[in-house]
Amino acid sequence: MQFSQWLVFCGVALLVTFTPGPAVLMAIANTIGIGARRAFIASLGNAVGLLIVSAAAMAGMGVLLATSATAFTLVKLSGAGYLIYLGLRQWRNRHVPLVPDTDAAPVAPRSTWRLFAQGMGVALTNPKAILFFSALFPQFIRPELPVFDQFAVLTVTFSGCALCSHLVYITLARTLRQQFARPARASAFNIATGSLFVVLGIGLLRLPRQAA
Repeated sequence: MQFSQWLVFCGVALLVTFTPGPAVLMAIANTIGIGARRAFIASLGNAVGLLIVSAAAMAGMGVLLATSATAFTLVKLSGAGYLIYLGLRQWRNRHVPLVPDTDAAPVAPRSTWRLFAQGMGVALTNPKAILFFSALFPQFIRPELPVFDQFAVLTVTFSGCALCSHLVYITLARTLRQQFARPARASAFNIATGSLFVVLGIGLLRLPRQAA
């Protein structure tokens, strides 16, 4: 792959990963709720999930989803259900302070593996990601060269761009975290982010198979 071609792909990948979506919303919500360091754990899980999704696209899952209505519907339902679940959990936690009160009883933090699995789940349950990889990657792959090597470069590059975008959003959210110390603001933030997760989930349910 030519360096100029790789730079073009980087530009496309950065544009896609910086566009707000479920993973970006997860990074922001986690940063406000549990802090930047632990939020990055979920972002790492999301990056690993993207690697798996890319491998699935390479194995032909993208073709299957594009041609099989049943397979596409099953993946779409699981993805929408997971996003709606995240939204309902945010609503349920609307009375939990985002910035812990030092005088209050400590709240047990979510485990590292649960955070990692959360990020991975957001990536794995999105059929648009598989279809996106299946449609985008062939535009940058030269068939006369080893395909696997090129696919690996594109996959790692895209996951790296996703991590960079999360770092930017996490840093921005970290600077605003103290603004949500008041219970009223914390409740409004949890309700708003929960609603956005539900909206994204419903939007995924409305996704037509041929749209991606």
